[in-house]
Amino acid sequence: MTDEYLTTDELAARIKYDARTIRERLKDSVLLEGVHYIRPFGGRKILYIWAQIARDMGKPSQTTVGIPMANGGVLHG
Repeated sequence: MTDEYLTTDELAARIKYDARTIRERLKDSVLLEGVHYIRPFGGRKILYIWAQIARDMGKPSQTTVGIPMANGGVLHG
């Protein structure tokens, strides 16, 4: 089975996000290199791996339940 690779614009059309949002907000925070996208031949071009993105889009977001502390930690109750 071969993976389906998408450009940023193709991914944007498929998931109904603006391409700029993908590049500036999702890439490297939600979409991770080596998991959700690759840079073929070590170049600048980015290709997104559709199967991985489709799999992870359905997962619930991880929310922290607790009280935020000044030092950046969380007090769990």
